Amino acid sequence: MTVTISYSHHQFLSFSGIPRKRLMDTTLIRCSTSPVSNPVLRPELLIRVGTQLIPHPKKVDKGGEDAFFVSSYNGGVIAVADGVSGWAEKDVDPAQFSRELMRKASSLVDDDEVNYDPRILVRKAHAATSSTGSATVIVSMLDNNGILKVANVGDCGLRVIRKGKTRFFSTHLDATVTSIDSMKGDIIVMGSDGLFHNVFDHEIVSTIAEHKDVVQKAKALANLAYKHSVDFYFDSPYSIEARNRGLDVPWWKKALGQKLTGGKMDDITVIVGEVVSN
Repeated sequence: MTVTISYSHHQFLSFSGIPRKRLMDTTLIRCSTSPVSNPVLRPELLIRVGTQLIPHPKKVDKGGEDAFFVSSYNGGVIAVADGVSGWAEKDVDPAQFSRELMRKASSLVDDDEVNYDPRILVRKAHAATSSTGSATVIVSMLDNNGILKVANVGDCGLRVIRKGKTRFFSTHLDATVTSIDSMKGDIIVMGSDGLFHNVFDHEIVSTIAEHKDVVQKAKALANLAYKHSVDFYFDSPYSIEARNRGLDVPWWKKALGQKLTGGKMDDITVIVGEVVSN
């Protein structure tokens, strides 16, 4: 499905929480020439977005515990939240918190107090969320000067790829805000840890290079992450990190040349954005 949004004020698309195995959309965010009373600033750079969500195989019926939204406000706003699954042990559905958090954030992107600051947006959305639970979250905003502002809490991630090379990758420091000078042609890859635990950065670069359309890029990355997540023999970023932290197979298996391998089965959310001219 292709959706073109022509807007005179803030609109958003939310595809989270729909009980389907895979969800996909593409959005071309661009400006309307129709007159409005309070026109939005017309940025020179905008984001064309493709999305893909594959729930954990055991959470397909409820659509998983990830949530996200894409907003056309200003140059574009993208956000992903990953509900902390540990709340399920307390009979709390982790998806409720992540979905409400994203709904609140989407309604606040044009708030004067937010002032196009992703960290403030996360704080205000969190304060407005009443559901029990918690989530990791990442938000990116492209302003009218072509600056991409990124804030993240936890292990959702983002990569900026320019001319086939990773120019920026997010860290897991809480409430970190980073500003990046964007250029036409930059590719923004954002996702929950279901993507980055199962796909290496070099695989992300090579996979997006194989497809021209952002929808196909997002779909290919999500499918690759899913393929790796169910492969017990794939030496994934997750298994490598586990071994680095001292987790491995028993000593007698090591003596046979075996090691801890495998992907991490999880909800997989992928958003691919391409920076384009207005």
